[in-house]
Amino acid sequence: MSESTSSTLQYRFDGPEDAPVLILGPSLGTTWHMWDRQVPELAQQWRIFRYDLPGHGGAPAYPAGSVSDLAERLLATLDGLGVQRFGYAGCAFGGAVGVELALRHPERVASLGLIAASPRFGTADEFRQRGVIVRTNGLDPIARTSPDRWFTAGFAAAQPAITEWAVQMVRTTDPGCYIAACEALAAFDVRAELGLIGVPTLVLVGSDDQVTGPAEARTLVAGIPDARLAVVPGASHLVPVEQPAAVTDLLVRHFSTAWQPAYETATGQTAVPGIPVRAVTTQTQLPVSAPPQPVAIAEIAPAPVEEPPQVMGRPDPYDAGLKVRREVLGDAHVDRALSQADDFSGDFQEFITRYAWGEIWDRPGLDRRSRSCVTLTALVAGGHLDELAFHTRAALRNGLTPDEIKEVLLMAAVYCGVPAANSAFRVAQQIIREETTPVD
Repeated sequence: MSESTSSTLQYRFDGPEDAPVLILGPSLGTTWHMWDRQVPELAQQWRIFRYDLPGHGGAPAYPAGSVSDLAERLLATLDGLGVQRFGYAGCAFGGAVGVELALRHPERVASLGLIAASPRFGTADEFRQRGVIVRTNGLDPIARTSPDRWFTAGFAAAQPAITEWAVQMVRTTDPGCYIAACEALAAFDVRAELGLIGVPTLVLVGSDDQVTGPAEARTLVAGIPDARLAVVPGASHLVPVEQPAAVTDLLVRHFSTAWQPAYETATGQTAVPGIPVRAVTTQTQLPVSAPPQPVAIAEIAPAPVEEPPQVMGRPDPYDAGLKVRREVLGDAHVDRALSQADDFSGDFQEFITRYAWGEIWDRPGLDRRSRSCVTLTALVAGGHLDELAFHTRAALRNGLTPDEIKEVLLMAAVYCGVPAANSAFRVAQQIIREETTPVD
């Protein structure tokens, strides 16, 4: 294990010190042990570098605010080790980091593997809602349901040790770092940039993945010019754990054919001698897994990518306002409001998006938590209970806890009147119950 600061990541190496480096990136809620079954074979050809997300597997709890932040921390770690060019394979969140590296630092990435990945992970609402649940109830509700998201039902039933390993892995994650990772995934959307990825890419997905399934995989393959698709039958989201041999075989074939290690070594690949391989005592290694199933590989033709329009002069605040409005209120709320707009109300929707959200909410003078406090108080004073309901949801998404919302309403009772606060408590109580009750 390495020493780690707020600008670097916890990591370990396996394999020959003079071999080209192949990085394996983890999924949200997991540790580097999710790759235990791949390492013995991969380490025969490559110097395997595995890292933990902040607050995962005993790593220091320095939350990362975005996927790009994680990518920069990874590069800072590699720079400190003298590693300049590398292959990269990442699962889910780790795949998002790989996409970010290939887009922003293409000179560093020799070849790419994206497992259970997507150009956009679900909806921003889903991940921000998960953050609200964790902030209110801790990680236990997420941990208990993780096997349902990660494994097929048959595998989970047949492999109770692995199922329990998955639950404990999530339970021992730092909640603040988990919430920050959810926020990072909520903001991650590279659908318009896939055509800029210029490295050979393997897109690998479990046939039964209900989180980022074959449809998302095909979107990646259609958008990345040099990509091919591999579908692993009988596997769900955490396919490297559920079908380890199949995933190992696909990674070996991809990185052996799409990347010439001898060329990389001769033109700048830096060996990393003398780096110790030490275990992390707070982590639990992956138990024995089930045997693999056969794999089907399909080719998908790339799709054209539209260039974003260029804006001259001072940017119109509408686009920034729409982004902030969606992040604070949620896609579902905003989509509903915009879809209901007609010739009569359309100008008003544009007005509040451009000025309330683009000019005021997007100003740097106050953070969003503070703006939510101000907004809740103003809505109590005005008796605007309908807006108080969805701004209570927004306050939870912006990081206020139920106790903090209670304190805001108690202050409002003093300065805005007890009857107004009484109605506000009734509305806010209902919203908080709805938003913070875990879904089984």
